[in-house]
Amino acid sequence: MTEPLLRVEGLQVHFPIKRGVFVDRTVGHVKAVDGVDLTIDRGTTYGLVGESGCGKSTLGRAILRLEEPTAGQVWFDGVDVASLRPEPLRHMRRRMQMVFQDPLGSLDPRQDVESLLAEPLKAHGLGGSGAEIAKRLRELLDSVGLPAAALRRYPHEFSGGQRQRIGIARAITVEPDLLIADEPVSALDVSVQAQVVNLLEELQERLGLTYLVIAHDLAVVRHISDVVGVMYLGSLVEQAPADALYETPLHPYTRALMSAVPVPDPVVEDARERILLSGDLPSPANPPSGCRFHTRCPWRQETRCDDEVPVLRELAPGHLVSCHWAEDVRDGVLQPRSAEQVAATQGVAVAATGTEAGSDGFVGGVDEPISYH
Repeated sequence: MTEPLLRVEGLQVHFPIKRGVFVDRTVGHVKAVDGVDLTIDRGTTYGLVGESGCGKSTLGRAILRLEEPTAGQVWFDGVDVASLRPEPLRHMRRRMQMVFQDPLGSLDPRQDVESLLAEPLKAHGLGGSGAEIAKRLRELLDSVGLPAAALRRYPHEFSGGQRQRIGIARAITVEPDLLIADEPVSALDVSVQAQVVNLLEELQERLGLTYLVIAHDLAVVRHISDVVGVMYLGSLVEQAPADALYETPLHPYTRALMSAVPVPDPVVEDARERILLSGDLPSPANPPSGCRFHTRCPWRQETRCDDEVPVLRELAPGHLVSCHWAEDVRDGVLQPRSAEQVAATQGVAVAATGTEAGSDGFVGGVDEPISYH
C-alpha cells in the first residue's frame, strides 16, 4: 500500500478568549478543532460535512497553516507541515492550494484575470518568458471553460459560476497535488453547481489531483467523494466510504442529518421517520463532558454518555464511528426518544415540533436529480 498523501494526527486549533482593557488575560479557549485524525489517499476525494460552526473550515485552513495549529501533526507527502519554518512552508504550499467559498472576496478587484493568474507563477518562480506565461494562462482558462478574452476582464464582470472557475484556475496554476475546496458551490445555483462539480472531477482525472471538499450539500458530497467524514463540535464522529455512510449511517448525529435530507419521492418522504434534535449546538468554548453530542442525542444513555468520551472505532471495514451504542442503534436495540423527551432530561423547553437537523443550511436531497456526469 502506498503512503497517503495527507495524514492528520490529533490536530487541535484553539482560539484564546481574552478579557480586560489594559491587561489582556486569557480566560478560556474556543476549541474550534479538537483532536482530529484523518487520512486522504492520493487521487481521491475526502468530503467533510457538519453543521455551521463545527470547525470544518478551520480544519481546512489549519492543514495549510493559514491558521496555526495549537497541537497535532499534519503530514503531507511524508513531511510534517505543522513544524515547517516559513521558507520551506512557502515552497510546500505550492503543492497545497485552496478554493474559497466566496470567489469574489478571494480575488483582488483591482487586478484583471491575467494578473490574478500570473501572480502565483511569479511568486513561485514558475513564470518563464512573457510569451510562455501568456500561453500558460490561455491554457488555464481553456481548462476551466473560459475564453482567452477573459484575461482582460475584472472579477466583478463575471457571474458567480465564472468567478469560481477563475478561483479554481488560480488554484491549479502552480500545479498542486492537493486542493482544499471550502464550500466551493454553496453560493451557486443548482445547475451551476453541477457544472462546477463536473469541472472539479474532470480536473482531478486529468491532473491527478487529491481533494478535501468541505460542504453542506449532502448530494454534492455523496456524488464527488470517495470517503466522507462527519464533524460535530470540533471532532470527527463518523467516517466511512461514501456509499456505506449514506446507506448505513451509524452515529446518531449522522442519522439525524440524513433524516433531514428531503427525498424527491413524495410517498417515501411522507412515510419515513424524521429525527428531530432539541436545543442548539453547544458552545465550542465550553463543550459538554463525555460524548459531546449527548445533550441533543435521542439515544443518550446517562450511564456512559454524560461522562465517558467515546473513541473513534472501526465497526466495519473503513467505517469508523465515535459512539458508545452504535451497534445497538444500528440493530434497533435502542429506540430514539422524542425531541421533547431529550430536552426534558436537559431542562430545556422546546416547541412541540422540536428542531430539525440540518436547518442551518444542509440543502439538496441525497438522490436529488442534478445533472452530474
